Amino acid sequence: MRDEYDFANARKNSQGKQQEQITINIDLSTIEYFKALAVKKGIPYQVLINLYLTDCAEKRKDLELLWH
Repeated sequence: MRDEYDFANARKNSQGKQQEQITINIDLSTIEYFKALAVKKGIPYQVLINLYLTDCAEKRKDLELLWH
């Protein structure tokens, strides 16, 4: 890690929202799904996942789990 970083050319978050970098475990098949979809949409897969999760949160979607 560097002692100093130059943020002179940094871009502000285009959505105007704060973000936090996290580590999350996601099944490989799920990542592959979002990567393929991201190629079709022309955006990075991590952005696509964030957009999907943001949509769920804004719409207060409830999760229904069925355990088999």
